Formats: sequence, structure tokens, C-alpha cells
Amino acid sequence: MTVLPRGLFPRTLRGRLSLVALVAAALLMAVLTVAFNAVVRQRLQQQADDHLRTRAAAVAATVDTTGPVARVVEVPDDTALDADVWIYAGPVRIEAPNGAAAGPLAQAADALAQGGGRRCATAPAHEPVRLCVLPVGGPGRAPATVVVALGLAPYRSSADTILYASLGLDAAMLACTYALTRLAVGRALRPVGTMTDQATAWSVLASDERFSHARRPEELARLGRSLDALLDRIRAGLRHEQQLTRELSHELRNPLARITAEIDWWQSRPRSAAETQRACTTISDAAHSMRTICDTLLDDARGAADVQRGTVDVHRALMGIARGLPAGGRVTVQVRTSAAEGLTAGVPQALLERAVTPLLDNAVRHARSRVELRAVRRGGAVEVEVTDDGGGVPAHFAPELFHPGRRADPGDGHTGAGLGLPLARRLARSVDGDIHYDGAYEWGARFVVTLPAG
Repeated sequence: MTVLPRGLFPRTLRGRLSLVALVAAALLMAVLTVAFNAVVRQRLQQQADDHLRTRAAAVAATVDTTGPVARVVEVPDDTALDADVWIYAGPVRIEAPNGAAAGPLAQAADALAQGGGRRCATAPAHEPVRLCVLPVGGPGRAPATVVVALGLAPYRSSADTILYASLGLDAAMLACTYALTRLAVGRALRPVGTMTDQATAWSVLASDERFSHARRPEELARLGRSLDALLDRIRAGLRHEQQLTRELSHELRNPLARITAEIDWWQSRPRSAAETQRACTTISDAAHSMRTICDTLLDDARGAADVQRGTVDVHRALMGIARGLPAGGRVTVQVRTSAAEGLTAGVPQALLERAVTPLLDNAVRHARSRVELRAVRRGGAVEVEVTDDGGGVPAHFAPELFHPGRRADPGDGHTGAGLGLPLARRLARSVDGDIHYDGAYEWGARFVVTLPAG
């Protein structure tokens, strides 16, 4: 198979489709041209044979076969009739054209006459000549044969003219086909280029515009739906990236504040070695907490929580979370578990901390005097209840508790971004757990964290 050089092969779809249409049209026209010219040549030869047979019949009328030997009856003004005519009485030639008594054409006429029957043949000569033979006479008459000849040059010239005309027409048709195909394909692909530019612009600007709103042909509609799906995935990826950034900044704020406070406190006046050691320990714990937060959130973003599952002592983890709260606050935090020794959850400790800490922070912020952490095992799950004696969640806001960026009272003086509860629920669900708000609790607010048992 012939392959175009790389530099000659069109790079655009428009050029390739135009080339395919041109090649297909060229093949079709070549077949049609060959067939048409073959029919034309056959038809011209048939016309030449009909003309020869008519002349042969006219010449045969001048041959007398009633006697023992055939003879030619002279008629006035028969010069045109006798041109290129051979008459035979039996095997003997009795008349021939002037100057053509010998030569290849005469030999061809002799051979055709001796063969008998009514037939035609083309004699090899300087120019092609067509000869036809017609037997004259019948039963009881002297045998005679008439052979007439006709030059085929005019017919061949007509055939050649038709061939060149058809080739010229083919060239013009191919040029028109290529031009019209490029025009049609260009117009058909113009919406594709427009859609491509729009998709590029919308993906950069994170626009809500989509292609499915416009009416298009089915092929373009399918392309539009595919581009819509791509834009949706890009937008979801951008939202996920933005959410991860917000969650990281939200979760890192508390340990970073502890580090800043400890450094400010340590620099405010000279400290003893023991105080310096405590400050370093606090800073180290906060830095470790920051690293744990980053690892937990990144693992969740990569979907790696299932791979890194482990077990955690629930009582010890809850005590550690409670100890991490600022000391000397107005709220008392109590930790109660149904089995202080041996109650384990089948999740990493960092995930349990990240799921419970936002609930505990909210409870401490809104409680009047008391917050309780209580863990129990129910069937194959561990439930951690976070309750407080505050005013509870407003009824109108309860359906939006776990929506990112939503806050019941944005003007309460708290700088939170409304991301703690959505993040906690997502982390719990990543290990087949969940978090829900108990709207039936009447003495404040209660949240229940459900995690698989270890």
C-alpha cells in the first residue's frame, strides 16, 4: 500500500477528509472513464461495420452471378462505389482498387475472402483499416465475394477526442470535489472549533456554562456531552483542591496557634530549664499534630484511608484529645467509656482524632459548663458521643450542619470557616463509619461518631 510522505500528509482533519474524498472520487471517475470510453470505442466500431455492410450490399448489387462465372456489371458514376472494394469470382480476384492490387491491405482482403462467411476484421496498416466481407450468389449461381474497406482514422480521432474531453472533465470534477469537500468539511467542523475554544475558556474560568443547553446535530451533541463531563470533572477537581486547601488551613490553625503562643510566652521573660523543656514539648507535640493532620488529610484526598487502617485504644485517644484543650477554661470535659481497657476501634488514631476534635471544639465553644465524651460498643461498631449543655443547634440550621462553608451564626465572633464538621463526617465515612446529629436531644447538642470496632 502506498503511503504519503509525512510532510505531504495533511495534519488537519479537514485536509484528511478532503484527501479521502478526492482519492475516492478519483477512483470512481477512473472506473467510469474507462468504462465510458470502452463503450464509445465499441459503438464507433459498430457504426463503421454497419457502414461497411451497407456499402458491401450496394456493391453486391452490381455483381452478376447468373452466368457460369460471376462478373461485374458496370454502372455509370460508380467511382465512389468502387473505392476500397475487392470483388472475387470464386477464389479469383476480378476487381481491386486502383493501386491496391498488392500490399498488406490486398493480402488481408484476399484472406478475408477465402475465409468465407459474413464477418469483419481490422487490417494492420499504416493507419487502422476495417474490412468486411459479404458472400454474393446462392444455390445454382456462380460464387462471388465482395470485400469493402474503410479507414478508421476519423473514428479513432473521435474516440481520442472524447477520451481527452472526459479526462479534462474528470480533472475539473476532481478540483470541484476537493474544493467543495474542504468547504463543506470546514463549515461542518467550525462548531467543533468553537466548542473547543469555549471548553478551554470555561475550564480556565471554572464557568458553569455547558454545551448541553444548545441544540446541535446528534454527533455534536454527543461531543458536547463528553466535553460537559470533562468540564464537570475539572470543576470537581478544582473544588476538591480548594476544599483540601481550606481544610488544611482550618485544621492546622489550632496547633499553629499553640506553637505561636508557646514561643511568645517563652520570649516574654527568662524561663527556667523546666519551663523551657515544657515549652519545647508543647511545640513538638503541636508540630507532630500538624504532620499527622497533613498525612491524614492527604491520605483521605488520595483515597488511601482503606489501605492504612489500624486499631486505636478509644479511651486513651479520647483522653489525649481532652488533654489537648486549653487549660483553665470555663467548661469541664469528662471522658467516659464503657470499657476503659480494651475498647478499640478499627481506624488509625489520627483519623479518630480528626473526626472527634471538631465536634469537641464546637461543644466546648457553645457549652455552658459541661462537655462529655462517651464511648460505647454496639454490635460491630464503636460509638463516640459528644454532648454539651449549650443552647443546641437551631432547628432551621440542622439540615445544613454538614455542608461545607455553612455556619449557624457567621457573626458570633468565631473565625471558623464551617469546614470542621464536613471534614469529620467525610473522614468517618471513608472508613465505613458516619457522624450524625441527634436532634431529639433536649439538654444541649449531641453528636454521635460511628466507627468500625477493632
